[in-house]
Amino acid sequence: MTQPRVAPFGGWESPFPIELLTKGAVGLGEITSHDGVRWWLEGRPDEGGRQVLVRHDRDGTMTRLSPEGFNARTRVQEYGGGAYAVDVDLVVVSDFVTGRLHRITAPGAAEPFTPPRAWRYADLVIDRPRNRILAVREDHEKETLARHGEAENALVAVDLASGESIVIAEGSDFFGAPRLSPDGRRLAWLRWSHPNMPWDGTELVVADLDDAGLPVTPRVVAGGRTDWIAQPRWSPDGVLHFVAEPDGWMNIQRETADGRIEAVVAIEAEFAFPDWLFAYANYAFAGDGSIVAIGRSGSRDRLYRLPVAGGSAEEIPVDFTEISYLTIDGGTAVFRAASPQLPWAIYEMDLKTGALRVLRRGFSEPFDAADVSSSSLVEFPTTGGLTAFGLYYPPHNRAFRGPDGELPPLIVTSHGGPTASASTAFAIAVQLFTSRGYAILDVDYGGSTGYGKAYRKRLEGEWGVVDVDDCVNGAAWLAEQGLVDGDRLAIRGGSASGYTTLCAVTFRDRFKAGTSYFGIGDLETFDTQTHKFESRYTGSLVGPYPEAKQLYHDRSPLNFADQISCPVLVLQGADDQIVPAAQAEQIVDALWERHLPHAYLLFPGEDHGFRAAANIIRSFEAELSFYGQIFGFEPADPIEPIEVQFLGDRDGTAAASMPERVSAVAGRPAAREARPPQ
Repeated sequence: MTQPRVAPFGGWESPFPIELLTKGAVGLGEITSHDGVRWWLEGRPDEGGRQVLVRHDRDGTMTRLSPEGFNARTRVQEYGGGAYAVDVDLVVVSDFVTGRLHRITAPGAAEPFTPPRAWRYADLVIDRPRNRILAVREDHEKETLARHGEAENALVAVDLASGESIVIAEGSDFFGAPRLSPDGRRLAWLRWSHPNMPWDGTELVVADLDDAGLPVTPRVVAGGRTDWIAQPRWSPDGVLHFVAEPDGWMNIQRETADGRIEAVVAIEAEFAFPDWLFAYANYAFAGDGSIVAIGRSGSRDRLYRLPVAGGSAEEIPVDFTEISYLTIDGGTAVFRAASPQLPWAIYEMDLKTGALRVLRRGFSEPFDAADVSSSSLVEFPTTGGLTAFGLYYPPHNRAFRGPDGELPPLIVTSHGGPTASASTAFAIAVQLFTSRGYAILDVDYGGSTGYGKAYRKRLEGEWGVVDVDDCVNGAAWLAEQGLVDGDRLAIRGGSASGYTTLCAVTFRDRFKAGTSYFGIGDLETFDTQTHKFESRYTGSLVGPYPEAKQLYHDRSPLNFADQISCPVLVLQGADDQIVPAAQAEQIVDALWERHLPHAYLLFPGEDHGFRAAANIIRSFEAELSFYGQIFGFEPADPIEPIEVQFLGDRDGTAAASMPERVSAVAGRPAAREARPPQ
């Protein structure tokens, strides 16, 4: 057996080449099934990140339904979801560019049928007997924006023949989940208003439909300003189900014939994800009346069968730790799933035998499972005598080991979206780091979902404090255990995690390097400039604005950039509407003015999350180059180095140079536009 070679941590030759970030990789989601036919959306980096609608027929044939160049996405609430709907031969899909709904007329052919207006549609439901689509519509017409100061949301019915729509529910700031009863006579939906995010509190409304298909005598079944209701569903016999947390965990509830609300079962697990997207599907009804459902606890998902009436939940044994987009067709469950050793794929499972069949793999390139670093759930002490959680990945490469007496550098990361959760799924980005000699800690800080309501509520009023404390304390704990080098700690993150990253390098001095992907630098600017969905989010995370104006100032890294304690890499999409590029510019301006080591790459054509293959690869190469320069080793990969401005200043030898474009700060480059890998 060949002995592993000794090489510095971070400089190992990896069995995972960087191009695997996009090569043979597709995103998978929004699964629909009926009579043996399956449909889903694929995000394809090699097509500029466009989402493609595909159909999988009974004989295994896969067909592209949306046309070449068509992006099957929606920007309602910016994050979208529920971008298509199917009813046998009728397929309707949203066009990301125009917002118009299209009818798929043949594979690769689509015709728009809604008018060319500044309207966006999401959470599509086909009402075939009435020849219409039910949808959430977001109105961005100039007159609407001038009148309301923001987009206007409503539930609408769109005529499939004319494309004209009528409003069937309005008056709240947000709507979601229009769901028809099996007999088509009742409609359920969710509504909520500022300052709430859906997990802060929603109302579940049910109404009868009159002869014209309009709701009459709507009533609130459950929920309110402080009660999170999610994923309403009708059972085949017309019983309304939904997910709520009256006992501290998001469990499935149902409305009884006499109007009472009761839990199907009570389990310390979460049966709903935070509603960042429309059309999540965590449970579905089997033919025997039981419910097959995805529940999350202890940082992983489990598959359950819940009883028809009475009894306890039965866990269905599967090897997956991440499961989503569940649908049932007869005796077959179809879902997306992954584990630490298994990349995301779409599976069929026979509900009687448990037999599995792979329909589509999200990562098709071969790899040896022995090269994979698997995560372990760690619990560590944090501020206030509390416990926080994270997924720890040790460095792993069968061909290399670190020098005797040397510990690996640690990269701390956390999820974007403060209420989300760390994922145990095989992630090539993680393996690209661990196989090169880095350790990774993916922190489920206080505020994360999957640990009950009390844990999620820890972040209220404490964003920029609790999340940062948990990341810092997790890194410190690993160093104290002798698992990582306490002098080579880095932190990285995107979106909300980018804010946590910027706070950590500004208000703490534990980390030696930081990488921000479209992170928030100024809470006041974010609060006043971000899109409608999140425009009041900071009210619960920080405090009401402008009453808490001083707190916003004090928790904004931009205002204290002179306190940044380590070099920073800033990566930003030029078209980002959620965290505009101006946020990154302000941080970089401050870094430049103070001659703090940094690098800034701007990616034209990208928005909130990079989708183009070349940009995904280049951003990762930039990170490797950055960490190598900061921690003093040479990456083994033949990558184009980035220039870290003022890095030489730490040794008294400034090395900044003047790139092509200059910003408003005299002499400072606004950004170096990211170039594809050579």
